[in-house]
Amino acid sequence: MKRVVIFASGSGSNAENLIRFFQNSDNASVIQVLTNNPHAKVLERCKKLKISALSFNKIAFTETKDVLNILKSTNPDLIILAGFLWKFPENILKHFPDKVINVHPALLPKFGGKGMYGMHVHEAVVNQKETETGITIHYVNEHYDEGAIIFQAKCEVKTLDTAIDIAAKIHELEIKYFPEVIEKLLND
Repeated sequence: MKRVVIFASGSGSNAENLIRFFQNSDNASVIQVLTNNPHAKVLERCKKLKISALSFNKIAFTETKDVLNILKSTNPDLIILAGFLWKFPENILKHFPDKVINVHPALLPKFGGKGMYGMHVHEAVVNQKETETGITIHYVNEHYDEGAIIFQAKCEVKTLDTAIDIAAKIHELEIKYFPEVIEKLLND
């Protein structure tokens, strides 16, 4: 059975979708969720779904090996960033090469980089008058949103679409494709 750990910072809708997707899988299971936000709604979701969840602070993540040691003890086959906003430390990336992936709410390389997350991305798409946007699932490296692209899915941006409209379209793409791409990665 493949072991999956999810990192999240906020509401956890993508994390919950992944947990539910793999609940009845014979191949993989979400074994833990880690968050940098002790008030994140993802913690409530995990409690309801009976999934181990822990919060940590910046020191445990970047200055000590606390989070790395948690990951070593759970030995995940894949680490998923689902709405996790901090840059991933190199010590974790080196210990888990090609095992950390992220979903970004735009078609990279457009609208990536530090500060480009959530509504910031969707507002930039509207301001640039883009005709399409989408999601990018990619490997995580030491730079924001620059890891190798695994998968992209597109959606149309209509002239009157607001950032909120785009956010809804992106969320649909994430819910549909993120679990499928992860399952394929775990089976390869």
